[in-house]
Amino acid sequence: MKLVAENKKARHLYEIIDTAEAGIELQGTEVKALRNRAVSLNESFCRVKNGEMWIYNLHIAPYHFGNIFNHDPKRPRKLLMHKKEIVRWGSWSEQRGLTIVPLRIYFNDRNRAKVEIALVKPKKVYDRRREIQEREEERKLRHLEKFR
Repeated sequence: MKLVAENKKARHLYEIIDTAEAGIELQGTEVKALRNRAVSLNESFCRVKNGEMWIYNLHIAPYHFGNIFNHDPKRPRKLLMHKKEIVRWGSWSEQRGLTIVPLRIYFNDRNRAKVEIALVKPKKVYDRRREIQEREEERKLRHLEKFR
């Protein structure tokens, strides 16, 4: 597995409930730009529309050596999932008020571009602060145990 991009901010801002893998429908120059790691997952999200899963605000920079057939960097892209999964994730996001966020983009062992998406619930500010405080305490304990 070759990691292309990761959304580290999502793990900090959201509580991850469930994850899934989806294929992504790309144009020719988008694949080349992904191989160059010219992609940004910040502020991207997924939504179910007409029985299909779409990813919005995923920025894939235009390929440097592309010509007039280069792609639009922020166009909506279709995610390739089974119909049952799309219906299930769409109903969860509508009924429970959850969000679908991409966590990372990678190429699998068969050189197919994949997106790991997650069903998330926003964390409260006090939850994030408590998480940071616990991490600091663990770091201090590890530091003290080194010198024992």
